[in-house]
Amino acid sequence: MKKVLIISYYWPPSGGSGVQRWLKFVKYFREFGIEPIVLTIDPAFATFPNHDYSLLEEIPEGIEIHTTQASSPFELYKKVRKKDAPQAGFSGEKKTGLVDKAMRFVRGNFFIPDARIGWNKFALEKARIIIRENNIDSIVTTSPPHSTQLIGLELKRMFNLHWLADLRDPWTEIYYNQELFRTSFAKKKDYKLEQLCLKNADKIVVVSEDIKRHFGANRKEFLDKIHVIPNGFDETDFTNNLGQKNVTPNSNSGNNLGYNSSNKTISYVGNLGEQYPVEGFFKAFSEIVKKDSDWKLHFVGNCHNGVKILVEKLNLSKSVVFVPYVNHSEAIDFMIKARILLLIIPEIENNKGILTGKLFEYLATGNPILNIGPKDGDAATILNENAISITLYPSEKQEIVDFILNSSPTNTPRNLSEHKFSRRNLTKEMAGLILN
Repeated sequence: MKKVLIISYYWPPSGGSGVQRWLKFVKYFREFGIEPIVLTIDPAFATFPNHDYSLLEEIPEGIEIHTTQASSPFELYKKVRKKDAPQAGFSGEKKTGLVDKAMRFVRGNFFIPDARIGWNKFALEKARIIIRENNIDSIVTTSPPHSTQLIGLELKRMFNLHWLADLRDPWTEIYYNQELFRTSFAKKKDYKLEQLCLKNADKIVVVSEDIKRHFGANRKEFLDKIHVIPNGFDETDFTNNLGQKNVTPNSNSGNNLGYNSSNKTISYVGNLGEQYPVEGFFKAFSEIVKKDSDWKLHFVGNCHNGVKILVEKLNLSKSVVFVPYVNHSEAIDFMIKARILLLIIPEIENNKGILTGKLFEYLATGNPILNIGPKDGDAATILNENAISITLYPSEKQEIVDFILNSSPTNTPRNLSEHKFSRRNLTKEMAGLILN
């Protein structure tokens, strides 16, 4: 077994797709000759938007995990704003006043590349010890936060080891940077750090072809070492539950969620911020409910208040259920039991490359998928090739109505373990990049 150090800020009990990406790689690495050692932040010092303690149960037995403390500006933010730490780059939040604008300015100009950089000095100190004690010659850094890549840059300089940089999102071109009131100095500094990491990493992994195109657009010399390994689904998350597809949830929750014997349920599972174009879909859904009041819509996860206001405005409160953030297992349960799954791509710059983790888990259910987003995006391409699906613009109301009313799940048995987007198969690809 080759020992490889995995450096990730997000790790259980943090929730979210970024956590699951590397948790699943770690879960299967041993099958492909890699013994992973994980370096992450101590949860007591971390700032996680969501927690999912159920993910702790998926960490393989005997995996060596090291945690460190960190310094963080978010405690001040929570005291001043009297609310939890914001999403990355304040994404999904309105600029409501001078205090919020000031917070964004400070974040964008004094914490480069991001406000979680306070973990770096502690992580570097621990990483040096781990590398020396285990004779490690290969490391992986995964981001966001992109400050984690600076740990890899410094370790590469110190030890000249093999460094694979996994970037799940764009860096300097990430959409929320436009909301941070960055000065030209801050932009140049961030770009320089990005270029240093791209230049010095031995291999770069991204989650979509579009992100690869953007990283390589003005940097042709980097293209050969940029590889696309998307997110995926873990077949073991589904094999025990797929037989429950048509079963109503237990009596404690079924009635509250609006399930009925015909299971005319549309589910959106995941976070929903202000950049997501929902109004067109709601107008279509309003037409459906007028024809058949049995149809229900579930939003499962963090949802911005504007969506609830719109629901009330369109008199859809009886047909729409908002379910707060749930753990990963429960989220999959909602996906499986839905009649139709709703995917919405946010209206932001470079959104053609967005491939959320839930897209692949949607695929695993075999349920029809309605995608609201760019028809020439990477998500649309994958869905067209792998699912009963349609990709529509928010304005195509009648097409949305027709798809929902005329779609039904397939009952064809599926061998998920052989699917190209299974976590085990994706881990084999990642292991090949690390070992060769």
